[in-house]
Amino acid sequence: MLKLPVSCFIIAKNEADRIGRTIRSVREWADEVIVVDSFSTDDTVQLAEAEGARVVQRAWLGFGQQKRFAEELCRNEWLFNIDADEVVTEKLAREIADVFANGEPEFSGYGMSVALVYPGHTKPRLWARDHFCIRLYDRRVMRFRDSSLHDSVVTDGHKMGKMSSALHHHSIRSFEDMRRKLDERMWLTVANGEPQPRFKVFLRLITEMPMHFLKYYVVRGHFTGGWAGLKYASLQAWYRFMRIYRLWRLGSPKDEAVVLLLIFACNILSYLSTLDILYV
Repeated sequence: MLKLPVSCFIIAKNEADRIGRTIRSVREWADEVIVVDSFSTDDTVQLAEAEGARVVQRAWLGFGQQKRFAEELCRNEWLFNIDADEVVTEKLAREIADVFANGEPEFSGYGMSVALVYPGHTKPRLWARDHFCIRLYDRRVMRFRDSSLHDSVVTDGHKMGKMSSALHHHSIRSFEDMRRKLDERMWLTVANGEPQPRFKVFLRLITEMPMHFLKYYVVRGHFTGGWAGLKYASLQAWYRFMRIYRLWRLGSPKDEAVVLLLIFACNILSYLSTLDILYV
């Protein structure tokens, strides 16, 4: 495949077990691959350089800030962002090449589905529908959001193109790793969240876990993932609930009786999938 006028950038920290596969999935068609590393303590840097990437070190400041910094390092105006745990399939690579087949692309940005691959699996489940993100875009028109918590491209109302193929997302090394990541993200969200009315937080305490279980298990199709899909949906729902519970505790740390009853009810779902995650 001919090189495209596209710079691919990756933010990373301690991704030695995954980043090589990610770089190999883009280096055959991307004009350059840049890795912004946050001082990894494993072999991430050495492996990335061995795969042909340019590595730049920068202390972690937040998701959006890190990606905006990476945008500035790129020599092309068209950028492709991929996380260190994602893989561009051959089918998706061909679609990206087709965008540039007649010169300047039709749209200023292109979105694609991101399909989760469970730990120990080699491909996504049937009917995977996890996320839809803008990953290929013209930085003269749009950029990543300047946010510590959110890392999305701000399209400013421009019409986007859509890829039919999905990125494969090897997001979690194990379900224990998933718990750790969700716990870290929960505390980050709580620390950066804006205060909400007490009645709204209380309503979300009641609805957050069942609604998000339905969202992940049914709407996003994890019911096709068997036991792994049930565990994934349950963990996502539990940590969504725990985020709201933490917000409640911040507002009223002594108001325990109602909350404990809610936790007891919500844990019925957790026990169904053998998730030993009841802690407060």
